[in-house]
Amino acid sequence: MNAQIPPVLRPEHPSARSISGLVDEFGLESIGSLDGVEVTGVTLRTNEVQPGDLYVGMPGANSHGARYAVDARAAGAVAILTDATGAEFARDAGLPIVVVDSPRAALGDVSAWVYRTADHPPLILGITGTNGKTSTAYLLEGILRQLGLVTGLSSTAERHIGDLTVVSRLTTPEASEMHALLARMRESEVRAVVLEVSAQALSRNRVDGIMFDVVAFTNLSHDHLDDYADMEEYLAAKAAFFEPERGRRGVVSLDSPYGARIVDGSHIPVTTLSATPGVVGEWNLSIDDEQPAFTEFTLTGPENRSLTTRVPVIGWHMAANAGLAIVMLVEAGFELEAIGHAMGETGIIASLPGRTERVSGEHGPSVYVDFGHSPDAFLNTLAAVRKFTTGRVIMVFGADGDRDATKRHEMGRVASEGSDILVVTDHHPRFEDPASIRATLIEGAALAEHQAELTEVSPPEQAIRFAVSLAKEGDSILWAGPGHQDYRDIRGERTPYSARAEARAALRESGWSE
Repeated sequence: MNAQIPPVLRPEHPSARSISGLVDEFGLESIGSLDGVEVTGVTLRTNEVQPGDLYVGMPGANSHGARYAVDARAAGAVAILTDATGAEFARDAGLPIVVVDSPRAALGDVSAWVYRTADHPPLILGITGTNGKTSTAYLLEGILRQLGLVTGLSSTAERHIGDLTVVSRLTTPEASEMHALLARMRESEVRAVVLEVSAQALSRNRVDGIMFDVVAFTNLSHDHLDDYADMEEYLAAKAAFFEPERGRRGVVSLDSPYGARIVDGSHIPVTTLSATPGVVGEWNLSIDDEQPAFTEFTLTGPENRSLTTRVPVIGWHMAANAGLAIVMLVEAGFELEAIGHAMGETGIIASLPGRTERVSGEHGPSVYVDFGHSPDAFLNTLAAVRKFTTGRVIMVFGADGDRDATKRHEMGRVASEGSDILVVTDHHPRFEDPASIRATLIEGAALAEHQAELTEVSPPEQAIRFAVSLAKEGDSILWAGPGHQDYRDIRGERTPYSARAEARAALRESGWSE
C-alpha cells in the first residue's frame, strides 16, 4: 500500500489576478492572447492543477514539465509559465504562454505576486542549520502561542495553520506551495509564521519572494554531501540566508565552529548565542538542572538581561535550541521580560514530534524515538539519553538509501561509541540494497574505539522487538532515524509505517508499560 502524499494547503478564497498584469509588472515575454485571462493559483505538477491555475513547466532531470501542458489544460490550467524550450513543447496546449529565462528562479516572485503574500505579511521567522531546525521551530511556535499569537508553522514534520495540522512532504516546500501556504495562513489571521529552511531550499529558490524578519543558524555538521560537493559548498548554501534580500536581522549559534564563519560572512545585522563553555557570545546559555521530563537553563544577554526557564525535553542541545528561539523573539522586538512572563513557572509548552520522544511508560526500559540521522545528532542524543540511564543504552538505527552515503561510516562509529548494544537495521532503503547499507554502517561501527555489542536485524519491526527483548528495568532504547515519519520509502513506494506504534507494540508484547 502506498501511503497518502500530504495535500498542498492553498487559500480557500483566492483572488484572481490577470496574466497581463503579471507580464507588465515583471516585463516578461508572452505568446498568445492574454485578454481576460486570470489566474488564482500556481503549481508545478499536473496532478495538482486546480481550475484557474498558472501551470509552471520546468526543465527536469528526465523530462521538461512543459511537455505536460496539454494535461495541465485538461485539469483546468488557464496559462503556462516556462522557458523558451518549454514554450515550444507547450504550444499544442493552446494556452497563453509566459516566457522566462529560468522558471525556477522566477517561481518565488511570481507565486508571491499571484498569492499577494507581500501585502501586509505576518512576522516571519526562519531557521536553517544541519540539526535542530525542527526542534527550534516547534519551541519558537510554542513560545509565540504562549505570548497569545495565532501561529503558522512549516517544518520537516508538519505544517500548522492555527489549530490545523497536516503532515509535511519536504522540509521546505517548493516556492509555489510555500506562498500558497502563506496565503492560507493570512486567511486564518495568522500573526507569526515559523519556517524551517533547508540548504536545498536556499539553493533551489524555494523561499524566494519571502522577506524574513529574523533568520537563524543552528549549526553545521556532516550531512547532504550528496547534494553539495563538500562542506564549504554546504556552508555557502546556508550562508545565503544571511543576505539583505532574505532577512532583516539574524541570530547565530556559536556551538559549531561554522557559526563564527556565518557571522563573519553575514551581510545583515546579527547577534550571537553560545551554550558551549569557553565560547562567548552576546547571549550565553548555561544548564541549571536536567531531569527526565525537562532541562532547565538560564539565558544571559546584553545589559545583564537574563531569563531562567525550562524546555520539556532532555539534552543541553535542546536547551540551546530553546535559547536560540528566545533570542530570535528578542530580535523580532519582543521584550525578554514579556517572554519570561508568558512562559511562567512551567517553562516552554511545546510538543516536539519524534525529537527524543519518549514512548514508554513509568515502568520498564525507557524507549525514545528520534528523527536524528547524522553523526552529530547521534552524538548529542546518545549523550542526553545516557545521562538518565542507570543501566545499558541500546541503540537501533539505519540509514537512508539514495542519500548522502559518505556519512554512514561516521554514523556507525558514533553509534557504537555512545551505546552498549547496537542494533543495525533498515530505514528508507529507497532504490538501494538494504543489506549493502547495513554493511556500510557495520563497517563504521567497527572503527569505534568503544565496540558496542552489535547485532544486525532486518526489518525494523523485528529490530525494535529484538531490542526490547534485551532490555531490562533501567535500560534505555534509542531508535534513531524514523522519528515522526509515518511511512518507509521502499523502491519508490511510501509504505505506511510508524516507529512510535511499533515501539509501543513491542513494549506491550514484552509485558512492559507504554
